[in-house]
Amino acid sequence: MKFGYTIIYTQDVEASVSFFEEAFGLQRRFVHESGYGELETGSTALAFASHDLGKGNLPDGYIKVDEAKPVGVEIALVADDVAKAYAKAVDAGAISLKAPVAKPWGQIVAYVRCPDGTLVEICSPVSS
Repeated sequence: MKFGYTIIYTQDVEASVSFFEEAFGLQRRFVHESGYGELETGSTALAFASHDLGKGNLPDGYIKVDEAKPVGVEIALVADDVAKAYAKAVDAGAISLKAPVAKPWGQIVAYVRCPDGTLVEICSPVSS
């Protein structure tokens, strides 16, 4: 077994993919008219699916990421310069939740919330 991808259910797949391109510099793999899209993120894809697709997959429903508070799941994006990546995301329309701080293990982390509600940790690589 290996981790294949993460799918975020969102109101507007095209808008979410476009935001991640602008805010984080990720490249679009594809967006399909059925309400599904993926970004190039390495060996594990980050994907978005429409709420309509989500209703078909999960007929009993789910908690949408665009609720008042972030859901208890985050996407972590690793950056060489966390402060610069954080500023770029906020300039692109992300909501700042926590400016970059140093963790006791030496990692720098910041938190933003995307317009679609996705919680993103922008972090430096973890030192070994």
